[in-house]
Amino acid sequence: MAGPAPEPPSPGRTDVDGPSLPLRVERRRVKHLTARLRDGVLLVSAPLRAPREWIDRSIPELARRLLRRGRRRDLNRDGAALALARRVAARFPEPPRVDRVEWVPGRPSRWGTWHPATRTIRLSAALLHMPPPVIEGVVAHELAHARWRTHGPRFRALLRKADPRADWVEGFLDGAEWHARTGAAIPATDRGPLGSRGNPAPDAPPPAEGPDPVPSPGPPDRPRRRRRPPGREPGEERLLFPMDP
Repeated sequence: MAGPAPEPPSPGRTDVDGPSLPLRVERRRVKHLTARLRDGVLLVSAPLRAPREWIDRSIPELARRLLRRGRRRDLNRDGAALALARRVAARFPEPPRVDRVEWVPGRPSRWGTWHPATRTIRLSAALLHMPPPVIEGVVAHELAHARWRTHGPRFRALLRKADPRADWVEGFLDGAEWHARTGAAIPATDRGPLGSRGNPAPDAPPPAEGPDPVPSPGPPDRPRRRRRPPGREPGEERLLFPMDP
């Protein structure tokens, strides 16, 4: 017995973390809800039997994945982060080797992580909107983990040798986290400098005594290409429809 015929595409829009995307949903004989971005339009293929409510709930998550993946690709295109990390590494008494640095959009819980197996640093893209000494401080923090895993006295001593501003950077990030959690709850009448907009970024901390600036190590290595999960086309995200057999 033949199943229901595919429906014609349904136009509309979807809002994802701010941006509003043109949307076209088409019912097809598929098991996955599949989304692609083409010329700025979100094209969605939906299983024939999937309830519209489930589709509407799922589309923002697929769109969010696509936007973050595109943003991640754009941020890591030029290899500038790796060059920065190698300049910071040269400040250490025994410079740690770093092979890869990645900006990660939407990273919810950490400013950065060190992955010893691949000698990779992953950084929250939120740092791109902060003063350069903060970015360098987070990179130094992660590189210190190449020598010491925990935040004990030896870790702190090594970090301060590489980045004498480490305590200032930590205080800056604590303040940024506090404002992100609490800022919206402060009444507008009480915000004062917390509510001002359009001001320049905070001044960098006063220069600290330390090693002379290190020249750039030269052109960064080309980033390695990641393999695509089987069955997924470039620029596509999928979500399995749980009610389909």
